[in-house]
Amino acid sequence: MPTQEERRAWNREIVEEFRANAGIVKMFPDTTIVLLHHVGAKTDTAYISPLEVIPQPDGGWVVHGANGGRDTHPSWYHNLRANPRTVIELADDGAVRTVKVVARVALGAERDRLADAVAAVSPPFRAFREATSRQIPVVVLEPVGESQS
Repeated sequence: MPTQEERRAWNREIVEEFRANAGIVKMFPDTTIVLLHHVGAKTDTAYISPLEVIPQPDGGWVVHGANGGRDTHPSWYHNLRANPRTVIELADDGAVRTVKVVARVALGAERDRLADAVAAVSPPFRAFREATSRQIPVVVLEPVGESQS
């Protein structure tokens, strides 16, 4: 299991590749990725996490806190619960665009429906869901205000 610093270094490499290649990351050719900006709930430290995202018909996005199948929620999830207003970077017509979003945790029937939708298109999510006994959180990122280039 990689250390936290090893995971952060790996994330930094993905962020650099994402930005250098207009949102394309060769390691994840069939996965839509966004860069989620978040602030530490306890530390106020700024972080960027590359995450698999499922675009929604209404213009929002769904992310999941699978955390590689670990038995704990990812740090970004706790950070978004404390600071739900943030931005994401996403690929848009050959460029990377920044969008203001507000995060909300999906609950109940909505959570189950969205988790099933993620599982239908994401083999890693299905494997992570089977690897842990916790309920993996599903977070909806809803756009707010104007986007930026």
